[in-house]
Amino acid sequence: MAEWANWSGRQTDSPQLIESPDTEQALVAAVAKAAESQLPIRAVGASHSHSRIAATNGLLVTLDEWQGLESVDDENETATIRSGSRIHQLGPLLHEHGLALKNQGDIDRQSVAGATSTGTHGTGPSLQNLSCSVLGARVVLASGDVVDCSPTKAPELFELARHSLGAVGLLSTLTVQLRPAYRLHETLWKEDPDSVFARIDELTSATRHFEFFWMPQSDACACKSLAETDAPVDDMADTKLERVGWSHDIISSTRNDLHTEMEYSVPAEAGPACFHEVRQMILRDFPDLQWPLEYRTVAPDDLWISAANGRPTVTISAHQDISLDDRPLFEACEAIFRRYDGRPHWGKQHYQSGAELAELYPRYPDWWAARDTFDPHGLFVTDYLATLRPGPR
Repeated sequence: MAEWANWSGRQTDSPQLIESPDTEQALVAAVAKAAESQLPIRAVGASHSHSRIAATNGLLVTLDEWQGLESVDDENETATIRSGSRIHQLGPLLHEHGLALKNQGDIDRQSVAGATSTGTHGTGPSLQNLSCSVLGARVVLASGDVVDCSPTKAPELFELARHSLGAVGLLSTLTVQLRPAYRLHETLWKEDPDSVFARIDELTSATRHFEFFWMPQSDACACKSLAETDAPVDDMADTKLERVGWSHDIISSTRNDLHTEMEYSVPAEAGPACFHEVRQMILRDFPDLQWPLEYRTVAPDDLWISAANGRPTVTISAHQDISLDDRPLFEACEAIFRRYDGRPHWGKQHYQSGAELAELYPRYPDWWAARDTFDPHGLFVTDYLATLRPGPR
C-alpha cells in the first residue's frame, strides 16, 4: 500500500492501488480496474482540500499527468480544460488568447476539477463560485461509458458534474465560460474591525472584489480591494500597498504556511453579526490563536449543493496550525455558524452528518438520488462520502 496525504499532511490514507492516467482511455481503464477489483475509486488533483473528501483506501487516481487545454474558442470565450489542470497554470495559457477566468479563489493551487467539485469561490457580491462557469463536462461513469453533458445534453448529469464532490464519475474535461483578459488594481490597508463594519456595504460594493483577514493578536483587519482598471501593469513597489496586474497574477495569494481550515457560508445580511460573535468568542476563549478569520462575499446561484444556493452569501473561514489540535476551535466556530444558518465548504473541515446537511440544502436528497442513478453500486462513494448521505440508502 502507498500513502496519500493532502497538501498540509493533516489528512492521510493508504490506497490499495494508485493510477496516473495520461489519456482519456487510461481514465476509462482506471474505472474498469476499480470495478473489477471492487474498490472505491477516488480522483485527486492537488489534494488541497482540508476535509477528507479526497481520501480513499481503495483506488486512487492522480490527475497530475492529465493537464492542459484541449481547445479554446476565442469567439465564444470558452475553453475545454483537462480535469487535472491547476488553476495557476490556466492564467498564462488563457492570457495567450486574450481570455481569463471570471474569478478565482484566494489560492490557485487546486486542480480545476477539484475546485469546481467542491464549490470553490473567490470574493465579490456579483461573482458566483467557479462551478457556475462550467458550461459542459465529459464524464467517465461507473459503467465505463464516457458521456458529454451540458444544460441541454444529459442535463441531470450536468447538474451533478459541475459540482460533483467527485462522487459521480471521473471528470475528463470541463468546458468553462471565460471573459476577456482584464487588469486589477490591488489596494491593501489595515483597519479596525468596528470601522470596517461601519461601512461594510460600501466596502463590498465599491470595487469588484473586497475581503479582509481579521488578525486576533492585533484585533485588526488586513483589508484588500481589487478594482478593475485600464491602467498599465505596475507593481508600485515603492508603496508595497498597491499594484496593478492581470487578474491571474493579482487575485490569488501565496499561502505556504501549513494550516487546516473551516469555512461556513451564511446569508449575507447575517455576515456581520456572525463575524462579531465568532470574533468575541475567539478573543475570550482562544486568546493565543495566531491564525486569522477571513471574510468574503459570493453571489447566489442555483446549484443543488452549493453553499450559496438561493442567497447572497458571506463566507467566514477559521484557520489553525497543523501542529495543533484544530477541533476545539472549529467546534466552537461551527456552533456559532450553525446558529446563523451556515453551510460548510465541502473541501474544508466540518462535523455535520448527512441528515443535518439535508436540512441546509433544499435539493440535497435529490442530488444523492440522481447520483445513485449514475453509480448504483457506489463505486465513487468512499467511506467519507458515505457519511454525507442524507439517510439510509
